[in-house]
Amino acid sequence: MIGSCVSEEGGVYRVRVKDLPRALQPREKFDRLGPENLSEADLLALILRTGTTGTNVVELAEKILMQYGSLSALSRASAAELKKDFPGIGKEKAKLLKAALEIGRRLVQENVGERPRIASPEEAAAVLRERARSLDREVFWVLLLDTKTRLMIPPVEVSKGTLSSSLVHPREIFKPAIQHSAASIILSHNHPSGDPSPSANDICITKKLIEAGKTMEIKVLDHLIIGRKTCDGDKGFFSLRESGLAVFEER
Repeated sequence: MIGSCVSEEGGVYRVRVKDLPRALQPREKFDRLGPENLSEADLLALILRTGTTGTNVVELAEKILMQYGSLSALSRASAAELKKDFPGIGKEKAKLLKAALEIGRRLVQENVGERPRIASPEEAAAVLRERARSLDREVFWVLLLDTKTRLMIPPVEVSKGTLSSSLVHPREIFKPAIQHSAASIILSHNHPSGDPSPSANDICITKKLIEAGKTMEIKVLDHLIIGRKTCDGDKGFFSLRESGLAVFEER
């Protein structure tokens, strides 16, 4: 690991960041390469600014990422958990880190737009992805759309389940659609495991809700299951409409 060396006496000591070669210092790398070319560890190091006793800030950032595995997992950790997992991180450092992650989440959500037109599963997933990213249990949402398939209001959370399942009733699903006179809806829920593959129960519930929508003359256009991307080619979500596992209304 960067920053570990052995003194002439044989004792191990830690190099301070300012003692690292300038090319390896996060601030120098920021100036030379720009933020878009920095590693996640370097970006975290810039936010944290200083390390802890015996650990420089680059090493601390690397340990945090190794502990949680990803920025998404890190965003789910509370300030109290950060302090517990890394005793050298005080209240202020933990709050600063959480604030930076929250700004990133809000920026992505802001870029989606207040009333985007939802013409594809990818566009629906873009609205929901940041909401689902840090959840540790299933949540079921409904996207309410007008006659031009524009999102009428932010996604409506209709149920919150356990760590492995979510309870859904047609009454909770269609109540907000009736209240807002939605022309159509898109169903969605997340899989905290990260695997968006539908269960048999997911498919069964979807078919029942499609039929309920026909009765109330509210089109059910799709059911998205939000997971997590594992590689560049992975969408990170599953569309039951695209898969053909259920027959949805036409747009």
